[in-house]
Amino acid sequence: MKIAVIGCTHAGTAAVKTIAAEHPQAEITVYERNDNISFLSCGIALHVGGVVKDPDSLFYSRPQQLAELGVTTRMLHEVVQVDTAAKTLAVRSLETGEEFMDSYDKLVVTTGSWPVVPRMDGISLDNIQLCKNYFHAKEIISRSKEARRVAVIGAGYIGIELAEAFRELGKEVVLLDNMDRVMAKYLDAEFTSLAEEELAGHGIQTALGEMVTGFEGEDGRVRRVMTAGGSYEADLVVLCIGFRPGTDLLKGQIDMLDNGAILVDDYMRTSNPDVLAAGDSCAVRYNPTGKQAYIPLATNAVRMGTLVGKNLLEPLVRYRGTQGTSGIKLFDLNIASTGMTEEAAMAAGIAAAAVTVREASRPEFMPDYEDVLLKLVYESDSGRILGAQVMSKADLTQAANTLSVCIQNRMTAEDLAYADFFFQPHYNHPWNLLNKAGHAAERQRAEAAAEAAPADEAQPKEGVRKTA
Repeated sequence: MKIAVIGCTHAGTAAVKTIAAEHPQAEITVYERNDNISFLSCGIALHVGGVVKDPDSLFYSRPQQLAELGVTTRMLHEVVQVDTAAKTLAVRSLETGEEFMDSYDKLVVTTGSWPVVPRMDGISLDNIQLCKNYFHAKEIISRSKEARRVAVIGAGYIGIELAEAFRELGKEVVLLDNMDRVMAKYLDAEFTSLAEEELAGHGIQTALGEMVTGFEGEDGRVRRVMTAGGSYEADLVVLCIGFRPGTDLLKGQIDMLDNGAILVDDYMRTSNPDVLAAGDSCAVRYNPTGKQAYIPLATNAVRMGTLVGKNLLEPLVRYRGTQGTSGIKLFDLNIASTGMTEEAAMAAGIAAAAVTVREASRPEFMPDYEDVLLKLVYESDSGRILGAQVMSKADLTQAANTLSVCIQNRMTAEDLAYADFFFQPHYNHPWNLLNKAGHAAERQRAEAAAEAAPADEAQPKEGVRKTA
């Protein structure tokens, strides 16, 4: 059985290792355009900021390790054409230019994603950098040494982390986004306002609600970022606008979303039974809505890649979907979120409500504690949990993982209110923070139901006695 794998970062590495373990007789060939695999791009900001000294430590696998599993690893090889009807690949060596054909019995598509690069004036100026792979990491480090003013475009997690890293290096930093809030995809306004205060308190300028229109330069190098509202000087620009799935090879051959994300079933099978796919090239089932969505995360990729190996020949292990759970450390703040924000639920037309809990991270009789902000978003009628956000100087980010499981299992606020959590004064209160959020949501639901009840239902009917 011949298995061809296109792309080998997170999903590809997980798929290859699992296939090799589950099907030791399979003939596995990996085609990868880069000279490395499994690079943790989420560690680029840590490397820029000097937290991770050696970028080589951001790899968790090597081509040699795959070779030891009996896998043929063709690095610096680009697949230029796929014919799913004939089950063939056209491949080009990026070192020699040689082209050749290969065939497969099963094809694994783990081609990942690529940063969105807008078409605008000056985009080709030197020192405008992308932030995705190992090469980008090295370029950013090299070019930042001579830069004094850095502009980061995109105030999502990657942009926020890079802005902090550059500021820690003593750079003048401006963070730009066309949204009017930072991290608006992950957090509601009461959280992003605190994050923006943290950025400002550390000397990072934010230019929010401003659309970048182009770049101006001198001697071929970028010098200014132009927006609809003005301009910002910059010696170095890093684009963190977002990602698009790298699936052009398969267009017209398998089913995709409009943005090119491959549609897979619960067993990672595409609309072609001999093509499986995983990772950033795919759409995922977003559990809060039950619909397909594009949520490129390394955690999704590793899970999906592993499931490709498990389900290569028959459906054995079902994908559980995702909540898009994520976390970030912003200077002294620990922030995490899962599922839908209140704003996202409203935009999706879901009848949702939310409660916010503010309290100390542990009992006030303890010698020290930190303030905690937790928000729970839930479906108004059923109480089903849709999402949550947590922020504190204390690291309570694991609460987001707990609530992710709650969403995945379709638990309600009432379930959360009475879930069993331990109490120990070093860590929490007798009623856990999550229990309190569940109780608050249930009280809110009861109050809303009472307000919505007709006036005559609020009074006992004749001959009927109200009981407690």
